Amino acid sequence: MADTPPSEADALAAAVGTAMLAHDQAARALGMTLEAILPGAARVAMAVRDDMLNGHGLCHGGLIFTLADTAFAYACNSRNRSTLAAAAEIQFLSPGRAGETLVAVARERIVSGRTGIYDVDVTERASGRLIALFRGRSQQIAGTVVPDPAGGAP
Repeated sequence: MADTPPSEADALAAAVGTAMLAHDQAARALGMTLEAILPGAARVAMAVRDDMLNGHGLCHGGLIFTLADTAFAYACNSRNRSTLAAAAEIQFLSPGRAGETLVAVARERIVSGRTGIYDVDVTERASGRLIALFRGRSQQIAGTVVPDPAGGAP
């Protein structure tokens, strides 16, 4: 996600990200921040709090999955086509710990028809340690996230 002048597609992705975050109560409750969004890609961060720890004192795997799934959702909706998860899997590689900031970077691999495949890397910000690998399959449904620039409604 390079620093280049925004295109119309980039601006639309930004509008989608803003709208989704405004309605994403789960992400906001977990303190997630949308750091970047471009067509087919998104970066979401989450600081691991004490109330996110499991019985082993490590970040709960369900919350790591939620972070990855959130980045996936933003990436697959970034072109303003309403899209939902159809399937997802995750491999946990290293634990997250209290006080760490986890960053999920989602990238579109392929979209064919109404189905897409997205990969998400979850890393620890300070060290770059790989925490998890997530792959999601998306399915487009009717509608848009924000009003269609061509005059349609969400």
